Amino acid sequence: MEMLHCAMVGGASDVALCAGLNQLKNEHRHLNERKRALYETAGQIINGELENKREALDALRKGTESFSAQLKHHAEREENVLFTMMARYIGRENGPIAMMEYEHDEAEKYIEIFLNGTKIMDEDQAEVLASYIVQMYELLTNHFFKEENVLFPMAEKLLSAAEKDELEEKVCTTGLQ
Repeated sequence: MEMLHCAMVGGASDVALCAGLNQLKNEHRHLNERKRALYETAGQIINGELENKREALDALRKGTESFSAQLKHHAEREENVLFTMMARYIGRENGPIAMMEYEHDEAEKYIEIFLNGTKIMDEDQAEVLASYIVQMYELLTNHFFKEENVLFPMAEKLLSAAEKDELEEKVCTTGLQ
């Protein structure tokens, strides 16, 4: 999908974000730490650096389940609150919001494929299964960058003061645990 409406926004460094957008951005930091740890473990599995693939897959599975729950909570608030507000101005079928929702779905698919594949803990499939975590990591790394440098600054410019207050109320009271 093509990113539309991006030219109207400057870099993230020149836009101060409201409390609700800052909350979502700060959650990215936590999610980035978690996904980085998953990525490193997946890389060790792929590169054959771990002696017991079954234990490594089990640890990666448990970490991915926990990460997935937090990611879903974050994405639901973005989609149900922020994206819904922004859609009033820029639509939802095409452009940045459509791209962000597509990427949320893709990340969820990678996680789901990995989790479904690790129910059996087939060591012969360890590298292939771990590769889905690597793909999820790469997708979300780019996704968070686009949100922080395009979507959030765009929202800051588009949303009214009342909408920003509503965003803060709905996002900040239900942050990541």
